Amino acid sequence: MHIVVDLPDIQLRELTQLGNSCNRSRASLVREAVAIFLAARKHGDRAFGLWGANGADGVANARTIRAEWE
Repeated sequence: MHIVVDLPDIQLRELTQLGNSCNRSRASLVREAVAIFLAARKHGDRAFGLWGANGADGVANARTIRAEWE
């Protein structure tokens, strides 16, 4: 599928230079960047959910864990 994406000139120039230096198309670099971004978001949401499941805020959770060390 084709999409239209507007990039600032500087990003387009850097993307072109990167593609030329590693013999890859800009499209393949953008596909890789999107895949990395989506994977990071998916992983980040899952990790956040693990901490969020206990119902405590971050400070309260840290205090609970530290109290176990005393």
